[in-house]
Amino acid sequence: MNTRKTILVAFSLLIITAFVLSACQPVVQTVEVPVEVIKTEVVEVVTTQEVTVVETQVVEVEREAFTTPHPILGDLRVRQALAYCTNKLELVQSVYQNISPEAQEALVMNSWIPNDHWAYAGDENITIYPFDPEKGMALLEEAGWTLPEGAEEGTFRANAEGEELAIQFATTTATFRQTWAAVLEQQYANCGIRMVRLHVPASWWFGDTTGLARRDFTLGGYAWVGEADPGGLTLYSCDQVPSPSNGWEGQNYSGWCNEAATAALKNANNTLIKDERIEFYKQQQAEFTKDIPVLPLFNRSEAYVTRPDLEGFLPVPGEEYYTYNAGTWSVPGEDTIVFGFTQEPASLFGLVEDAYVTHAVLNLLGADDKHYTSLNYDFQPFIYEQLSTIENGLTQNNDVEVNEGDKVIDANGEIVELAAGMTIRNAAGEEVEYTGGPVTMKQLVVTYDYRDDLKWPDGTAVTAEDLMLGYTLDCDKESGSTSFITCDKTVSYEAMDEGLKAVQTMLPGDQYPLYFADRDFRIYPANRVLADGRLLKDVPAKEWATLPEIAESPWGFGPYMITDWVKGEKMVLEAHPYWYGGTPATPNVVISMVTAENAEAQLLGGQIDLLDNTTFAGALPETMTTAEAEGRVKTYVEPSATWEHIDIALFVK
Repeated sequence: MNTRKTILVAFSLLIITAFVLSACQPVVQTVEVPVEVIKTEVVEVVTTQEVTVVETQVVEVEREAFTTPHPILGDLRVRQALAYCTNKLELVQSVYQNISPEAQEALVMNSWIPNDHWAYAGDENITIYPFDPEKGMALLEEAGWTLPEGAEEGTFRANAEGEELAIQFATTTATFRQTWAAVLEQQYANCGIRMVRLHVPASWWFGDTTGLARRDFTLGGYAWVGEADPGGLTLYSCDQVPSPSNGWEGQNYSGWCNEAATAALKNANNTLIKDERIEFYKQQQAEFTKDIPVLPLFNRSEAYVTRPDLEGFLPVPGEEYYTYNAGTWSVPGEDTIVFGFTQEPASLFGLVEDAYVTHAVLNLLGADDKHYTSLNYDFQPFIYEQLSTIENGLTQNNDVEVNEGDKVIDANGEIVELAAGMTIRNAAGEEVEYTGGPVTMKQLVVTYDYRDDLKWPDGTAVTAEDLMLGYTLDCDKESGSTSFITCDKTVSYEAMDEGLKAVQTMLPGDQYPLYFADRDFRIYPANRVLADGRLLKDVPAKEWATLPEIAESPWGFGPYMITDWVKGEKMVLEAHPYWYGGTPATPNVVISMVTAENAEAQLLGGQIDLLDNTTFAGALPETMTTAEAEGRVKTYVEPSATWEHIDIALFVK
């Protein structure tokens, strides 16, 4: 066992407890958390007036599944109190000061699906928590968190054992989140709750082996990128709760498991009939808002600021990555466009990395798994010749005969081995109880029709072998993927060089509504020669995350290829010489790593040409609106389905 001494600033719950029980007031901290620290044992707590430092010893331990309810947040009444004590409109106003009051109110969310989305359950079908601190404090009293008689303003609640009601809140260092988190901290203080803020690097918070992925938080603030189709399977299904026992698979970080909600969610994602989907999503949201595993806050608007003469830049609602058409961007007389990133990707291995900046870069390279665009919440082919729909014949929804023991998707969207007593959907779409013998069910067979002019940066054409490597790697349990839902529902995947196509056959009973676009796999250059002499296709899946050719310089078939990455400073991209779209309008792209504090100054000073939504998160500062009035920049503000929320840890480690 390797042990060493390290200094860690107030991160584990044990450390926070020691801190908040001390006599000093809470200190808001921005820390660099060592990514290798998984669990620590407190050795000594040293408190000064300026900062709390904890000396710890790293201990290698076998971590068990999270099964013990959180001593504070495991109580529904406390979660309800947090909801009632949260003034969401005030949070919106803190970060979106330059939009109208009507627009501010429209951003407030009641569920995980936006209020104006076709799948939103409707106010009358869910539990809504209007800002009502009196009701919140009454619930805290009921839960045993009380204020002493005659308590002065600023006193925090405690339980019968004298333990203070103190809850750690972790999020990124982004100015946007620091702003609304400070307002939330005061709102909770007004209800007698001490919220201890911890702002950590995005690379740690969104890392594949740290932060959220290891459920290393108590309250966690971040955003999900909403889409035209809600999906939600990896976020809120019982079988998508990450734990050591399942290899940390899934994104249900709060640990919420509600069987009725899971069944409704799986049904919503297993029918092609929109009205049925709406009803199932309604059922799931009713359970979601009742249990409050997550506190939805508000939709974001997407804000971008560019130099005034940048041509071709066109962010569109519904399309999550503004880089979708980057090959057409240009600045008259310039051969380089410089992006400013205030968050640096931890890795470019898109299979395991969730961070938006990672996928924005992969989109430039054409190395992501999004093979279509969704401009204005509709779907368009991107590297396909056409979308694989039933209407154009590229997808068949066949009637197939199944028998007892066959693997199928049941009426609840679960993968099962067919047995008597189970409820399934027959080929007519009817829910029936299986009683034995043969029965007919629907089976999707999807043919993906790729462009035949896709090439890697060395000039070789994308082949069937590359498609098959994508399927094999993405579905390998040692790859580090956060979800294997699509893999587990795939009966077979076969690729062919002629016309560059792939045929995917799904389990009988699977009726996923985005069958035509959202289930294909990544594509990797199987015969790329690595620095160590091996071919990429020969590398075991468990080694991929540490390969420089995958984590730092992946190949794609987009307008650019990465040629250098100076960590903490910049990424250098050059035109892809074999891009199917021709020659990019601008030969070079540089992604400059800037700080939130100097980003605007660099844009105004001409050092960078673009700041994206990860810098502003829709909150355009007055300096930018003033600069636009003076003709020095151009601003873009678009409505977004991306939403800020707080995950609530329902269980402790």
